[in-house]
Amino acid sequence: MNDGFTHFDEKGNARMVDVSEKPVTNRTATAKGSILVSDEVITAILNGTAKKGDVLGVARVAGIMGVKQTSSLIPLCHTLLILKCSIDFETDPEQGRITATCTVQCAGQTGVEMEALTGVSTALLTIYDMCKAMDRSMEITNIHLVEKSGGKSGHFVNSQTGTDL
Repeated sequence: MNDGFTHFDEKGNARMVDVSEKPVTNRTATAKGSILVSDEVITAILNGTAKKGDVLGVARVAGIMGVKQTSSLIPLCHTLLILKCSIDFETDPEQGRITATCTVQCAGQTGVEMEALTGVSTALLTIYDMCKAMDRSMEITNIHLVEKSGGKSGHFVNSQTGTDL
């Protein structure tokens, strides 16, 4: 009855996947996403003049917190012991774009893709929140998995990365 969907039992009920028999391996995932902002917003961020303070510093901490809370936000995600997490930003004032990259690492029985995606999403949402008084038309875009390694499925590199997903 479950047709190969691992988050459902034979009766179609939602369940957390049993990973108890999987070996512990080092797992890493990297995700990216962007927010498109106005000239006013990117100037305030780069000059440190946003009224709510250090936008990228706060967004970095928020992204890390999002990573740590993923299993509380995504219903069937396992709780993982995160060993490493980084959130980095690239700014492109000409394009009005801020790109967030989140890399997460653990030694576990399941991967950290959802944690990396949640970290990027949370960081970008925080930028929106801290700058919405200046521009409510900001657009969060292109959130995607860039790469993951470890586990049964091995190494994955997104062939779409670097294109307009």
